[in-house]
Amino acid sequence: MLTSYMVYSIRFSTIVVFCLFVLSSCAFITSDDQQYNKLGRTVEVVKEGEKYTLYRNGKPYFIKGAAGYEHFDKVAAYGGNSIRVWHTEDAQRILDEAHEQGLTVMLGLWMEREREGFNYYDKEDVAAQKERLRQEVLKYKDHPALLMWVVGNELYAEGSNVKVWDAVNGVAEMIHDIDPNHPTTTTVMNVPKQVVNLIKRRCPAIDILSINSFGALNDLPAEIRETNWSGPYVIAEFGGRGYWETYTTWWYAPIEQTSSEKAAFARERYEKTVLADPDRCLGAYAFIWGYKYETTPTWFSIMTETGEETELAQVMREIWSGKRDFNRAPHIAYLSLKDIFPTDQVYLQPGELSSAAVFTTDPDGDSLQVQWELLPETVSEDGNAIKEQKPDAIPDAIQKTNGKNVTLKAPQRDGAYRLYAYVYDGQGNVATANFPFYVKAGNTFSSALDFY
Repeated sequence: MLTSYMVYSIRFSTIVVFCLFVLSSCAFITSDDQQYNKLGRTVEVVKEGEKYTLYRNGKPYFIKGAAGYEHFDKVAAYGGNSIRVWHTEDAQRILDEAHEQGLTVMLGLWMEREREGFNYYDKEDVAAQKERLRQEVLKYKDHPALLMWVVGNELYAEGSNVKVWDAVNGVAEMIHDIDPNHPTTTTVMNVPKQVVNLIKRRCPAIDILSINSFGALNDLPAEIRETNWSGPYVIAEFGGRGYWETYTTWWYAPIEQTSSEKAAFARERYEKTVLADPDRCLGAYAFIWGYKYETTPTWFSIMTETGEETELAQVMREIWSGKRDFNRAPHIAYLSLKDIFPTDQVYLQPGELSSAAVFTTDPDGDSLQVQWELLPETVSEDGNAIKEQKPDAIPDAIQKTNGKNVTLKAPQRDGAYRLYAYVYDGQGNVATANFPFYVKAGNTFSSALDFY
């Protein structure tokens, strides 16, 4: 039987717990309010009512960005204002060139990832990494082109280790101590609710959430509102559909959009996400501004190795500047092999001759030249796209060309291949398309199992 003293004690304890909860909640709200107050810093995020605005040197600064390491002059000429890079390798050159062009830099601080062997339970390694990043912050914090610090890129794998986010927050706190003039962010791929909630809970020193998103960009504003993250965000990478979110052939070769499809795809998602969420979205970076081999040489490359521009470069030019007074890239409707499409599971016998054609036009009536190339399909053995390199082209595969048509000779070796068409207009522009197919001796194949 409870005595009156015991009842009083229980009630008193309940009141104390409730008061502590209220106080902690108020402290949390106060902390958020202070985090987004206007303090006159070089770069800061300010919350005004329900709207977040990025300020630079006291003026609103909406990010019109490109993610990449080259062609900064074109970003500036086309009306862009910022560059995103993933690490501090060659950072001095990047910051200096960006500054010369009147651009800012979203500078990456590369943190090692668990999937590549780093152990976030090893306190000494974590401390050493933090000290390395501290030296980089000290080196570049006063550069006039610096916009913000990116603390790690897509650090989580299938799950999420709280030690990772504790380390991220430790670095972000260190940055705020020695460089209060630039905000901090970290990047995730799409909006993994569990991970975003962990960042909100474990990383109070992160000011902005950065999101890499391609096909899923269309639903991003709604998805982020289903998480606990209530602050501002940046689209740190966007473009055409990613190779992990597209249809594949029976042998798991992803089917790539043409450069024309990517341009329309990216424009639609930019308009439906970045421009449609002005209260919380601070801007976006098109990926990748320049050339990169990842799965294919054309998947993310907004330009060729020699600098020709695809239609996506021109979409960004129009979005950034609001103008369309320039020579436009060729348009590709589709590429066919043996008069069929990639989704039809095309297979060839070794040495077989077959015809391919690219259906293309030029909006300005420019004369078009088509270059063809056959490459073996590549797969990253360790899942690290950074290490991928373009393979050598198959010699003697292109037997005969007639402009937009080609006769292809299948390689003698069994395996997966991809035929590429590059359409040039002679005005510095290009359109691209490719077609995956499989070479295997024997009878025709009726299912995916026949390829193994």
